[in-house]
Formats: sequence, structure tokens, C-alpha cells
Amino acid sequence: MYPSAMPPREVKIGDAAAFTGTTPRAIRHYHQIGLLPEPARGGDGRRRYGYDDMVRLLWIRKMSDVGISLDDMRAAFDEARDVGDVLGRLEETLAAREADIRRQRAAVQRLRSVGSPLGLLSPLVTDRLSHLPSGALRPADLDALLITERIFGPLGAAVQAGVFIILATHPDLRAEADRLDAADAALDDTVHPHDPRVGELAAQHCAHHKALIGAIEAAGLDLAEEQLFEIDAEASGEEDARMSAFEAVTKMPYDFSLARTRCMELTAQLMAVAAQGE
Repeated sequence: MYPSAMPPREVKIGDAAAFTGTTPRAIRHYHQIGLLPEPARGGDGRRRYGYDDMVRLLWIRKMSDVGISLDDMRAAFDEARDVGDVLGRLEETLAAREADIRRQRAAVQRLRSVGSPLGLLSPLVTDRLSHLPSGALRPADLDALLITERIFGPLGAAVQAGVFIILATHPDLRAEADRLDAADAALDDTVHPHDPRVGELAAQHCAHHKALIGAIEAAGLDLAEEQLFEIDAEASGEEDARMSAFEAVTKMPYDFSLARTRCMELTAQLMAVAAQGE
């Protein structure tokens, strides 16, 4: 006895997608990239999918579920590449994803423990600043750490974190830093780059920097050799994702006047001379 309703010999794309657990859009994409042969069309001009098409779609779904890429699927169907090679590269991809997940979970844990966006920065930066009382780190300080880490990596941000610890715990140095920031901003008010005040302010910046360095050393905030090794190891995994310092600086927008830029250059020169004399 035959059943009253026989299964169709061919189905439309919507039924094929529903049965195989995918979408019509995905199936059309498989056609475009050659992963699934284009089927014949019926009298109404619509694609019709038969038994072999459904089997291919089910295998595609199974391979997708385990993370095999579409390119590797196509190679596997064409028998153009050894399946061991495909699986080997898949294992490498999954291992990289596992490492990413571990890093993400560690970042979430830092965020939960720190309770601020500080936890999104490098672990050493977070750890160095985590003991500061709430509110000791200004929003502008956090922004500066974010930019420094982007340009100079974890090492630069860790060094700068030591500066912010000193500023948060030494009111006199913080007050001087605020005064110098205000003086820098005043340079933008049509001050000529070679105005004597530019050189005087550069000398004050250099003196303040030396005071910060002395306070950092006195507080024992110098980075130990093992910490530098830890930062270098962390940075090596992010090197491909981070542009060079020079490229980053050229892409970061600033609205400094010529006078302020000149002051920064003179400060750097004075600090270099001071370092050579030590």
C-alpha cells in the first residue's frame, strides 16, 4: 500500500533551508562560491533541490557546526586537499579561539574586581593601579593610559601608570602637573613658537619630570626585570594587531599650537641632555 501523500522529488529553496537548518540566503551564498552546485529551475523559474542537494546541505551544516571554513569545505568536497590538513588547521584555529576566550574571561574578571574600565587595560597596568582609592585616578588619566597603550604597548602604559600613582599620592606634584597643563593650554593663545615663555615652560616641565622620576624611585615603583619580561611576552602576542608607534602618532588627532609643539620638543631635548649627564 502506498502512503496517501508521497514526499516530493524536489523542493523549493525555503523548504530546503528549513529541513537542513540553514537559510535561503546562506544557500544562495553557497551557490555563489561554488560550494553547492546550482540546481535546475522549475517551470516557474525557481530553484528546485533534490536528494543529493539536501545531503550536501546537511554535510555543510555539520561541518559548519564544528568550525570548518567554507573554503575548506569546498576543498574537501573537491578532494583537492587532504582531510588531515584541513583538520590540522581547524585545530590551530580552535586553539587560537580558546586563547582568546581565556583572555576575554580574564578581562571580565578584572572588570568585576576593579569595577571600572581600568580592567580593560593590560593586566600589569590594572594590577599596578588597583590599590589606589576610588576616584584617585582621573578620567583623563585613564584616557591617557588607553592612548599610551595603543601607541607604546603595555610597557609604555605600565611606566605611565607609575607616574599616575605618584600624582595620586603626592598632592604637591599633582598641583604642579595641573599648573603646567594650564600653562600648556595658554600657549595655544597666539603665543609665538620662539617666545621666551616657551623655553621657560619647557625647563619647568623637565624639572617636574625629574621630580616625578625621583618620587617613583623612592616609592619603589620602578619596573623590575621580571615585570619587563612579562610585559614583553604579553606584547608579543599583540604585536600584529598594534601599529608602530610612529604610525599611531601620525594618526592620532591633536590640535596643539605651534608654540605648544615647540615646548614639547624643547622638553624632550632637555630631558635627553639631563639623562646623558646622569
